[in-house]
Amino acid sequence: MYLVILAGFRVFRRDAGSLSVSDLLVVVLIADAAQNGMSAEYRSLTEGVVVVGTIFAWNYALDWLAYHSRLVYWLLHPPSLLLVKDGRIQARNLRAQLLTKDDLLEQLREQGVADVHTVKECYLESDGRISVIRQEDSGHESQRGRDPARPA
Repeated sequence: MYLVILAGFRVFRRDAGSLSVSDLLVVVLIADAAQNGMSAEYRSLTEGVVVVGTIFAWNYALDWLAYHSRLVYWLLHPPSLLLVKDGRIQARNLRAQLLTKDDLLEQLREQGVADVHTVKECYLESDGRISVIRQEDSGHESQRGRDPARPA
């Protein structure tokens, strides 16, 4: 059973760190099916292999459909959700995801952002990660047309 699961993950592998909700669900389902196959819940090991193989096949089929169909992709991968716009926290979107302001600020600190006002946009991505676009340094923008030899 171990070799079948290992082969399945090798064949249907993902990029490191890109475990989505559907991938996590597949892992849980495979763990349950494999446990049943190894604990004699099935009459033979072959039954467990068939169940695990079926789960891998459905996962691959859904990924293939999502790649080829915008509708299926949209159903399986929700759009990114704006959490911060021009330094302002979007409280309605935080509430919709049951995130607190402290949760957001913690995630921003992990991204190296000390002050929310320095964030141009911050999104909650479909895989649960937070992506941050910082505002341009306003000091550099104001010095563009200025002669560096002349004092300000």
